[in-house]
Amino acid sequence: MRHEPVAGIEPRIMQWARKTIGLSVEQVASKLKRPVSSIEAWESGTGAPSYTELEKLAYNIYKRPLAIFFLPEPPDEVTPIKEFRTLPDIDIQTLYPDTYLQIRHARAYQLALNELFEGKNPVVKPIWQYINLYLEKDVADQAQTIRKFLSVDIKDQIKWVNDEDALKHWRQAVEETGVFVFKNAFKQKEISGFCLIDENFPIIYLNNSTTKTRQIFSLLHELAHLLLNINGISKFDTTYIERLPGKEKAIEIFCNAIAAEILIPAADLAEKTNNFSANIEDMPDEYFSKLANQYGVSREAILRRIMDQKRINPAFYEQKAKYWTSQKKQGKGGNWYASQGTYLSSRFSKEVISRYYHGQVTIEQAADFLGINVKNFAGIEQKILSGGDV
Repeated sequence: MRHEPVAGIEPRIMQWARKTIGLSVEQVASKLKRPVSSIEAWESGTGAPSYTELEKLAYNIYKRPLAIFFLPEPPDEVTPIKEFRTLPDIDIQTLYPDTYLQIRHARAYQLALNELFEGKNPVVKPIWQYINLYLEKDVADQAQTIRKFLSVDIKDQIKWVNDEDALKHWRQAVEETGVFVFKNAFKQKEISGFCLIDENFPIIYLNNSTTKTRQIFSLLHELAHLLLNINGISKFDTTYIERLPGKEKAIEIFCNAIAAEILIPAADLAEKTNNFSANIEDMPDEYFSKLANQYGVSREAILRRIMDQKRINPAFYEQKAKYWTSQKKQGKGGNWYASQGTYLSSRFSKEVISRYYHGQVTIEQAADFLGINVKNFAGIEQKILSGGDV
């Protein structure tokens, strides 16, 4: 029976399941060790997989529950092709299956948040209800409005001890305005993060595989997307922006400008660098490092802001940025529980634990909300309550 064709599978579900994980027919055939013609037959309705093959497709390749293949039509859900216009089409088409899964996880978190908070954001003054951004308005003024709403003073920012401390403070500030911030380690390293808009539970989702300074910039870049009421997905290498159509290109340039101005206000930077020599390109690297540490950003970000002020030429910036990037070393892996605690939104995870303590959800339900196995709940619980590192 397990090796006979399974009846009752809607061909459109087969197509949908493959496309929403970003795989081609050829890739599925290779993973399943079946001819391409077999996969094509399953998707056209002229053939059907065996039960054993369907299990492999569902659990190992498409990462879907088996029951979904017996629905009458494909579910409606967020997909990169439908929802994200801030990457060129060719970049969308080459997203990794893992990136599709991260987007799927983010949508699942939104559904969990809606259930957990009964459809109402727990923050009294959600930032997106009070601040709307406009491409045609002054970037510095709008960035300052956001900074004030986040209650991050430049004097406090400079006191943060390192980029890890800075990320923790920026993330906390954003979450206190009603936006939920999740992280994960993407297999597709060049993706820096994305956001999903929602009337009550907008989400920012960061790639934890990038540097802390990059995560901070991505956090504020995606916040700008949310305040424009636009789903966004961005890459570490910003050359993709040049390949975007006019409107989308303007949006990405604007979001980068907003993030940069929030992090490194132009007026403040000018004041701190007014004693630099006339030829900044002759300045030792230690000067840029000192500024970067003060703002909790990368040296590249500082140099980019100075280039925006037309105080260095683009060729020098490109040369320095490439050199500094080559100096970076990959960090070592850490504790699994610490990583999982870091990945979850602080407000979300603490609410789940609180509901569990008050007997409002079972341990199985709490583990399901957090996306973990029940056996790992105690370790995650301890890490969350101890306020694990970012």
